[in-house]
Amino acid sequence: MSLELTPSSSFPHRRPVLVVIADGVGEAPAGPMNAVTEAATPTMDRLAETRLYRTLKAHGPAVGLPSDDDMGNSEVGHNALGAGRVFAQGAKLVSQAIESGDIFTSDVWRALVERSRPATLHLLGLHSDGNVHSHNHHLYALMRRAVAEGVERVRVHILHDGRDVNPRSALTYIDATEAVITELNSGGADVAIASGGGRMKITMDRYGADWSMVERGYWCHTHGEGRPFPSARAAVETMYAETDNGDQYLDHFVVVDVEGDPVGAMTDGDAVVLFNFRGDRAIEISQAYEDPDFGHFDRGSHPDLLYAGMLQYDGDLLVPTNHLVAPPSIDRTLGEYLCATGLHSFAVSETQKYGHVTYFWNGNRSGYFDEKLETYIEIPSDRVEPNTAPAMKLREITEATIALLQTGRYAMGRINFPNGDMVGHTGDLKATVDALQVLDDCLEQLVDAIDDVGGVLIFTADHGNADVMYTEHADGEVIPKTSHTLSPVPFVIHDSAGDNPGYRLSDVADAGLANVAATVLDLLGYEPPAEYEPSLIEPAN
Repeated sequence: MSLELTPSSSFPHRRPVLVVIADGVGEAPAGPMNAVTEAATPTMDRLAETRLYRTLKAHGPAVGLPSDDDMGNSEVGHNALGAGRVFAQGAKLVSQAIESGDIFTSDVWRALVERSRPATLHLLGLHSDGNVHSHNHHLYALMRRAVAEGVERVRVHILHDGRDVNPRSALTYIDATEAVITELNSGGADVAIASGGGRMKITMDRYGADWSMVERGYWCHTHGEGRPFPSARAAVETMYAETDNGDQYLDHFVVVDVEGDPVGAMTDGDAVVLFNFRGDRAIEISQAYEDPDFGHFDRGSHPDLLYAGMLQYDGDLLVPTNHLVAPPSIDRTLGEYLCATGLHSFAVSETQKYGHVTYFWNGNRSGYFDEKLETYIEIPSDRVEPNTAPAMKLREITEATIALLQTGRYAMGRINFPNGDMVGHTGDLKATVDALQVLDDCLEQLVDAIDDVGGVLIFTADHGNADVMYTEHADGEVIPKTSHTLSPVPFVIHDSAGDNPGYRLSDVADAGLANVAATVLDLLGYEPPAEYEPSLIEPAN
């Protein structure tokens, strides 16, 4: 099947088209809890008043997640943006595999059980029901099935969330898991929580931003190095008393027995499952466990382990080698079509979101489709808490983008502005307002740059976050909200041709992020592939 695009008979040839993804900037009612509307954003306000403005769905089935109760996230959002269609995503795939029992008939599961029966099965992952990186129901299904199949010794290594769920909810999840453990141990099994720590302190780094996080997590989970406590609950209660930090920033700990020895250090012959299903924060720890030539830090006496992921987190790098559920097979992405047609494109962001406009945008594929036609620029992120530098690298991303536009070489570009999401996750309202104001200033510069080169700019987001910064309970208590939201996201086209560019918004019901790819192709003057979700524009006449 040829991927070469056909020139459009309905839309004129236009270029460049720039897609600006304001990560975490959703549309929600104005109010003191909404950093987006609290910020001074004259550029976004002006764009929202034009005839080429609407909102898009960015959560639930619109991005391949099981239900409308499921928040969108950057992975599925960029998959949909780049693929032009909706694919069943990690949470849904894993849930289906567990419900059908297929996950437990795989060769990998059988090998894990056989390995663990005389040894220990270690289950590692994000410990919540946020359903963005993991879900505790998946963990419990693995625990129960393993014990039912004769695995007597199971150790659970938990990563506190506080990001996709309430900031201080770790004890709720620990209690729920301990109830399952009590159930299993009453039948004669030996199951226990062995180690843990906050997701932004250990284990779950991404894009090589901070390998020291992975190193701390690896030594904690593997060798039992960390602050000792008699239980996970004791660890969290002690740290809550010592700091105001949310769960995601709590230090690592190990659970020890009465003699002070770790209850769950890994040894030769053990098996390990990372039960996260999302890929970006699972790749590095997977490499630490299974790469024989691993060199990012000293692993000490690395035990002989059978390691598997819930999914394969990188299909090109084949990380990890063993996985329980096949990830969605995403092909015929917008990037593939552009390369097949000989069109130049670029992608720019800083480290924290660089993979979103490359790896996720390209259908969970690393590297270039055609290095001669594509330019990817990664601006190194600073290793600081985002709320201490709310601008992050937006100005550098903007500068690099404008330089690329001015070359006249590129038909299309996409960039990610990370700070609405990254600063929003900290729960710091003032810093998030500051972040949005920098974003708006950078957007204004890009609008001017697009006008200078005679192009088109699309402004949208991958999911909400900064639009709901806290919730107020009936008793008046204000609770910071650090998770994503269920809000729709903005979609607006700014065309340098002016107020009458020859097209208008089409009336696509229930439109979501997957409709953007066909819209880009219409604006470029090419017929969208028949399998893509419908374009958001139509000829004006």
